[in-house]
Amino acid sequence: MNCARAEELLPWLLNGSLDAAEAGTLRVHLAGCADCRSAWADTAWLAELAARHVPETTLVDFAAGRTLPSDRLIGECMDREQRILSREGALIRIVPPSLTADERAEKEARDRRVAAEKEARAEAVRRDRLLLQRFPAEADHQKARAAALEDNYASMRASETRLAELTRERKPLLEESEFYKGKQLPALLRQQLDANEAAAAAQRDAQLQLKADQERIARRYDAELAHLKRLWAGAAPGSILTIADADAPDKNKAAKPLKPASTQSR
Repeated sequence: MNCARAEELLPWLLNGSLDAAEAGTLRVHLAGCADCRSAWADTAWLAELAARHVPETTLVDFAAGRTLPSDRLIGECMDREQRILSREGALIRIVPPSLTADERAEKEARDRRVAAEKEARAEAVRRDRLLLQRFPAEADHQKARAAALEDNYASMRASETRLAELTRERKPLLEESEFYKGKQLPALLRQQLDANEAAAAAQRDAQLQLKADQERIARRYDAELAHLKRLWAGAAPGSILTIADADAPDKNKAAKPLKPASTQSR
């Protein structure tokens, strides 16, 4: 037995918790080592002091190789592990080293990341379970897709109808303006032509927006369907990567051509 091991076992020899064989080996070492006998005397003195002044606990600073009687954490040892022992030498708890400000900030950031990841996983499980409840089969999803697009198609049909009306209304105005070639148009006629053109431009802009909405809805349902197919095939809820952002167009992939709204049935 070397001196380091002997000094480590001194508190347990003192409280009688060593087995007979190990205690015998330690006593043989003490008989032949003056340094360890001195350490044994110090340990015995500290134990006596602890018995008088520390009724319940002892802190062991293993890094420094010493046992210190104290009823509170030792300030000079806060940068390393401290073990709190009962008077009988039994381990009560281990106090980890105190963190520096940087270490504490890093730990807090790490804890926040772990918490956020846990919450994201829980949300993914919840989302997938709701999807499966809402769409138990592909036919249910296709029905929802059609319903989501129907309002858009209805608006597109209404816009096309209005644009056709404006075209018809503009024809007689243009015919009347032929009488004023080379002349200034009457104010009323000019106002009517301008109003007609502004209304037609508004309808064209609305149709562009409606077409963009159709593509966005189609992308969202395409991504959702691909996700659902994996869930229907047996993937565990929450185990699939988050559904791609269907609102952002894929620049590397052309959007599927859409059936003109005017040909869709109600």
